[in-house]
Amino acid sequence: METAENRYITVAYKLYTTEEDGTKELMEEAKAEHPFQFISGLGTTLEAFESQIVNLKKGDKFEFTIPFAEAYGEYDEEHVIELPKNIFEVEGKFDSEHIYPGNIIPLMNSEGQRLNGSVVEVKPEVVVMDMNHPLAGEDLTFAGEVVENRPATNEEIQEMVKMMTGEGGCGCGCGDCGSDCGDGCGSNDEEEGCGCGCGHCH
Repeated sequence: METAENRYITVAYKLYTTEEDGTKELMEEAKAEHPFQFISGLGTTLEAFESQIVNLKKGDKFEFTIPFAEAYGEYDEEHVIELPKNIFEVEGKFDSEHIYPGNIIPLMNSEGQRLNGSVVEVKPEVVVMDMNHPLAGEDLTFAGEVVENRPATNEEIQEMVKMMTGEGGCGCGCGDCGSDCGDGCGSNDEEEGCGCGCGHCH
């Protein structure tokens, strides 16, 4: 799997979206002491993001905008779906501790793919879920600095592949999350997130 393209890269950045009035809103921040890390050539991050970063050197600063078509696509109303409440039961009882409006829930489709959905509304018989990516329909502006850019070791590549296959971490491929997601993706600090640029971590 190792090729010349497999580079271990870490970046500190702020991710902004642009409001209708033109103002920028900070969506996520990966600080230098807890940077976003990825290995190029493995498909763990947005292709448009990787292509902007991969040829930069350690210490280089950057700012660029990825249009939504190259990021997470258009917002699709058809991806707002109703699911029966019984699939959210734990030991016969509805899991009200985790299923509430605004919470991001990991789900699995019939093909075994893991998806994240946001709870829109809990009704008497169904739960309304928004399966759009949280950043769907948004142009993404990244501003930051390259913390590290060097060839990846075989061990690092194997570790990232493990993350991608769900053997550890939260499945977002960021490598910043502990196996129980307690220190990263499970954080309630919206400005911290896990620094994975996936928009799933709040």
